[in-house]
Amino acid sequence: MMGFFAILSSTMSKSPVLKPFSLSLGTPTDWTGIVASASTIPGILVSLPAASLSDIYGRKKFILIAGFIFASAPFLYLLITVWWQLILVRFYHGFATAIFVPVAEASIAELFPTKRGERISLFSSATYVGRVIAPALGGYILFATTNNFHTLYLCVAIAGVTALVMALPFLTERKQIISTRQHDARETVKKIFHGWRIVIHTRGALTVSLVQASLYYVYGSAEFFLAGYLPEVAGLNEFLTGIIITSIIGIAIFARPYMGRLSDKIGRRTPIILGCIISAAPMLVIPFVTSFWALLLLALIYGFGFASVTASTPALISELTPKELVGTCMGFLDTMMDVGQTLGPIISGLILATSLQYVGVFLSLSILLLLAGLSFALSKVPKEK
Repeated sequence: MMGFFAILSSTMSKSPVLKPFSLSLGTPTDWTGIVASASTIPGILVSLPAASLSDIYGRKKFILIAGFIFASAPFLYLLITVWWQLILVRFYHGFATAIFVPVAEASIAELFPTKRGERISLFSSATYVGRVIAPALGGYILFATTNNFHTLYLCVAIAGVTALVMALPFLTERKQIISTRQHDARETVKKIFHGWRIVIHTRGALTVSLVQASLYYVYGSAEFFLAGYLPEVAGLNEFLTGIIITSIIGIAIFARPYMGRLSDKIGRRTPIILGCIISAAPMLVIPFVTSFWALLLLALIYGFGFASVTASTPALISELTPKELVGTCMGFLDTMMDVGQTLGPIISGLILATSLQYVGVFLSLSILLLLAGLSFALSKVPKEK
């Protein structure tokens, strides 16, 4: 429930309000990209260190810190008067998700050691529901209030405060037994870097992380460039375009918990390998199809393959690494995910600028998925512990 309200709040703060709000502040055109990406930077910078620190000091402190940021950041939007302040607020707001997601996943992995795939996927699906609802809810609020940005951000604040309230039970959480002595700063830094080295050198952990990065590289690119391909080439209107793009997340919401449960029973390797193949196939076909129903079917197939892989990767990496480094491995996985999702649209944009255009973009995405599945199949990742 905390994941649902937290991601509902953070997503509604940017979609669809961020661009019109930034324009109303007179943001220069060459700074609009910085405004849009300011909240994603903390994901790359903070996810891994925060998750590693939660291994040392316990999960509840960091879940509460994230909850406080979710609750406090929306009120700062009400104080913005010039465009550069929006960048600072977006940067601050980004720390909430960067801290919360990997630490929450680590908590779930520890609570349900035999059902990690299912329960982490259930958490992810709850956050996806919030992510899907947010743009429509935010758009309706803007429509109903005639673009009253302050009213919308008050609604964002309500969702953020609700997320914090959901985190308060962690105040009474039984203390995690880690160490009875205090950790000084130097010792903490040594422990963090030692944990990073262990995760990187753990057999299979880097391979799983590269598969995750590849999946989100493709997802970030597909989501972005489908929004151009569908109206420009396929001739679909905005409503049909939105249905197809939303269907990717829609099928993932429902499929991930079931695929996670399946991976708990049969192992992680098969869902990951087959998921890479299943999600690669539609990418090969999309640039040659213009029918709405055919494209919708391809999007659903891709979303199912995406869900199959991402339902298994967090559980697998948590099982490959030592149990005292569950937070670190989740933070490493989320960092790789953010890197992949950031690089995808950038590199795919360069491919789009060539003579291959959309054919080259989607072909490259398909090849990357197949290579990710092949590398995982050949890597001899050890069986989970």
